[in-house]
Amino acid sequence: MKYLTQAMLAALCCAQCPAPLALAQEYPDRPIRMLTPSLPGGAPDVGARVVAERLSLRLGQKVVVENRAGAGGIIALELLKNAPPNGYTIASTQIGPLTIMPLVEDRLPFDPLRDFTHITNLLVFPTALIAHTSLPAKNVRELIALARARPGEITYASSGVGGTVHTTAELFSMMAKIKMQRIQFKSLAPALVSVLSGESQISFPNLSAALPHVQGGRLRVLGVTSAKRLPTLPDIPTIAESGVPGYEATGGVGMIGPANMPRSVVQRLNREIVDILNSPEVGEIFLKVSMLPSPTTPEEFTDYIKSELKKWAPVVKQAGMRGE
Repeated sequence: MKYLTQAMLAALCCAQCPAPLALAQEYPDRPIRMLTPSLPGGAPDVGARVVAERLSLRLGQKVVVENRAGAGGIIALELLKNAPPNGYTIASTQIGPLTIMPLVEDRLPFDPLRDFTHITNLLVFPTALIAHTSLPAKNVRELIALARARPGEITYASSGVGGTVHTTAELFSMMAKIKMQRIQFKSLAPALVSVLSGESQISFPNLSAALPHVQGGRLRVLGVTSAKRLPTLPDIPTIAESGVPGYEATGGVGMIGPANMPRSVVQRLNREIVDILNSPEVGEIFLKVSMLPSPTTPEEFTDYIKSELKKWAPVVKQAGMRGE
């Protein structure tokens, strides 16, 4: 009887051993909150809603998008940092708060590598070098020549310190060896209006924001900031092939969670989101708003964030970018 009891106890213990794995395999068993540090219509919000709708169907649980805009993404990401790392709170965020803000802000309440689990990159959105039609330069080479002939006279309209427009323009100035004058606005919308009115001469807005004005003949595209030409503007050269070899600067959106999420949960989310982004239907949706799906493994996403931090550090230093 003694040995029988011991055998029964051993069998019971063995039966209980796989419980953590079983629980992980049951994820999710309730709705998931997907934070986004932007207002409705912003790139992270668009990416979040397209993915959330399809992720809900795949996981069998509602994925609820929650907009938490403000402070350049700090509000949403600090909330994410402090959430339980169980996979029920994740975030669709622009890459800038993870790669530029840590270089610009002295007292950021999170570390982009230590405080988050990197699930996958989602999207890239190239920006365009656009100019008012009165600018004598018709292409990137002519702009560089003009800027060298008139140091500090070419004006570019920019949104906030460390934003995509600011960093993209300063990288261009550094690599092209020119000096331009920055005119700052609170957001991209008034910066774009400034170029449309002729108050500023150039800018580097998201292609989706600039394209209607380009098609209407009010702005001229001199080049795109991506490494390759874009399907939506196949005749427009990249800046890299227009006199600035190696130039590349794109905005992006990625999916992250709190640090120390279970590996099985990260793998499940990555697998489902990558499948969603690789579907032709979703690719067409994003192409219409000038965004390109760019899914990665969790490890590739971490490496990308590290490489972007390294890339932008000298640009931030040379331009003297400091938090406002």
